[in-house]
Amino acid sequence: MAAKKIQPQTVYQLKVTLKDIDPPIWRRLLVSSYDTLFDLHEVLQLSMGWMDSHLHEFTKDDIHYSPPDPEADRHNDILPVNSKKTRLSKLLSKPGDTIEYLYDFGDGWEHEILLEGVLLEESGKKYPVCLAGARACPPEDCGSTPGYEDLIEAMRDPNHPERERFLEWLDGPYDPEAFNLETINRDLENFEEAWSRKLANLSS
Repeated sequence: MAAKKIQPQTVYQLKVTLKDIDPPIWRRLLVSSYDTLFDLHEVLQLSMGWMDSHLHEFTKDDIHYSPPDPEADRHNDILPVNSKKTRLSKLLSKPGDTIEYLYDFGDGWEHEILLEGVLLEESGKKYPVCLAGARACPPEDCGSTPGYEDLIEAMRDPNHPERERFLEWLDGPYDPEAFNLETINRDLENFEEAWSRKLANLSS
């Protein structure tokens, strides 16, 4: 009897763009369509450069998806859907489909996630992977887009009155154009090590 052939999994090519920032901050990713939304959240945190120190949620057709919150009001009729049990393929199926990703409910960093293509998994290739991108994500807790713009202005002007305050707060200069594809993919390939490093940075 012939062995049953294992069919390759589908892979999604996604373009993730941080809204309301110009020039744009974006990443192009390959992820498994079988991944959950929470899996995608972890990929987004590592590839964008966020620290995962705030709440997040996904939105599609006015339905919200996030991890279960034991403190949530059990009598609330509009509790979000569990993102740890929702496959990406449930919300995205054809090129052109989009979902929204919100990180940090205070600063309100909104990302558009666009499905650019549906591919077949390549044998021997590891996923997720970042194909391309541009620019560094804003520093955490910088005060949303207005605060980010103030920071950029201060970094560009050595005589800016707020420059020293920003440098002290950031513990050094901030380069908005910084983007290292090799580092991102190393982090995506070594999830546990990357997250341990993030946790160490948060506690320092």
